[in-house]
Amino acid sequence: MLLADFQLIRPSFESTQEETLNWLVDAHVKAEGNEEFRQVICDKLWHVGCKPDRIAKRGHVLSDFLHRDWDKMDVYQLNKERTGRDLTTRAKIYEVEVEQIFDQYYPEGSIAPDDIIHVSCTGYVSPSGAQKIVSKRNWGQSTTVTHAYHMGCYGSIPAIRMGSGFLLNGEEKRKIDIVHTEVCSLHSNPLLHQIDQLVSQSLFADGFMKYSIVKTSTEPHIKVIKLKEEIIPNSTKAMTWNVVSWGFQMSLAKELPVLITRHLPGYLTRLGSDLTKKALFAIHPGGPKILVYIQELLGLSDEQMRFSFQVLKEYGNMSSATLPHVWQKILSDETIPNKTPIVSLAFGPGLTIAGALMEKVCGS
Repeated sequence: MLLADFQLIRPSFESTQEETLNWLVDAHVKAEGNEEFRQVICDKLWHVGCKPDRIAKRGHVLSDFLHRDWDKMDVYQLNKERTGRDLTTRAKIYEVEVEQIFDQYYPEGSIAPDDIIHVSCTGYVSPSGAQKIVSKRNWGQSTTVTHAYHMGCYGSIPAIRMGSGFLLNGEEKRKIDIVHTEVCSLHSNPLLHQIDQLVSQSLFADGFMKYSIVKTSTEPHIKVIKLKEEIIPNSTKAMTWNVVSWGFQMSLAKELPVLITRHLPGYLTRLGSDLTKKALFAIHPGGPKILVYIQELLGLSDEQMRFSFQVLKEYGNMSSATLPHVWQKILSDETIPNKTPIVSLAFGPGLTIAGALMEKVCGS
């Protein structure tokens, strides 16, 4: 199967990492209602959070992060609700934003795909943005919608597995679209000051990506050779992503990087990767520490890892949309030659390791 026609849409707003960290300090102080708390949370956030040398900027659909007028916030009205507004409000914002994204991806006159797989970990409404665009464009008899939700940052891998099955089992099918809509900025709670919450708040950003699974292509594309997903035994508490009253709450255990690196060599053997010395490694940048751990474990060069570090720095962690951003960077970089092997890795609740063996193809 081939991955082609990557289309990136950036969120409406963007802030530097320094600006966002300073905003988070103010939000935590406001939620706590104690100005004397400022130095404590500032020191803590700047100690454990992802620094501006690792993430330069992050995109967000909310204008909340651009000002401190708490009464005029869409979500973080901390004068009224110390946790920010409830999940119902956040879900409505997600619904509106995602509907607009699908309108941009499928304008009037677009050719209907055989399937749309909608991937998201940050919002679910029914009917979904994918269903609405199929209805709006009158594609209901030709396009099937499948939802791939709440799998975490590795969501692109099972989406490709699903799409490949759809394509292989339908002789008449020619194109399966995958659309990622991640609005992570909706899911912060400034009243939570624990280390794992501060780490998450310093990492996650909004991002949108669309690409297609096809059988043949004369354009540059990525060839998918093998997919594999595994769940690490006795690791269910290492990462969680749960629905609570104010939004979606993530928890990250401090031993997460160690768990991943401990099980990664065996996983790569079962994946069939003997390409450590010559492959590019498209690793989901869950955070800089995970990337550094894996680079040191496998003895990878900076060149092999550069696209993962680049995406983290330019965009932050966009949950399931992040790994497709890495693939898009590799595909569009003309210095990467034809037939370059790619090992893709991503991680999520379970604790799940998901990956793929791939190859860049520059086209005919």
